Amino acid sequence: MVNRTALRELQTRLATRLQAARTEGASVAWLAVSARGKNFLFPLGQSGEIFSVANLQPVPYVLPWFRGVLNIRGGLYGVVDLAAFVNVADGVSLSPITAESSVVTLNSAMEVNCALQVDSLLGLRGAEAFVSSSPPEPGAPPYFGNRFVDAASVAWQEINLRTLAQDPQFLSIRA
Repeated sequence: MVNRTALRELQTRLATRLQAARTEGASVAWLAVSARGKNFLFPLGQSGEIFSVANLQPVPYVLPWFRGVLNIRGGLYGVVDLAAFVNVADGVSLSPITAESSVVTLNSAMEVNCALQVDSLLGLRGAEAFVSSSPPEPGAPPYFGNRFVDAASVAWQEINLRTLAQDPQFLSIRA
């Protein structure tokens, strides 16, 4: 009897949530990350899973921003230092790997076994978290999306991961 009541309550809650999701519509949402003191937004639909940077294996004869490979669930993933790739810091110095460092894989639907190294994860953000947005600056890389500013006047750069995964420079790691 108790199990039937609990099951009915669960079904009612799920039906209510599904109905709310249909009526509210999809809202744009991002995974917020930090790399070398800059804030970036990855579209959730283009982001994959998050892992630690433990057991990163270096690869010889590659560009400096290509950190190496990680074994993630039995598959090899190339790891790109996001800050070094987008040249946040002067030069191509690599981001240090700390206890807060993580890698964010690209969505598996993109069929690119790649992960981006970031310094820290800053949570999820929706459109309501920002007070203004503007298009990327002229001359910005093609994978740069809109620039956002939140209520605390903190700037955020959206990275279109699908465009990044198709960028010739990103795909060419050989030194």
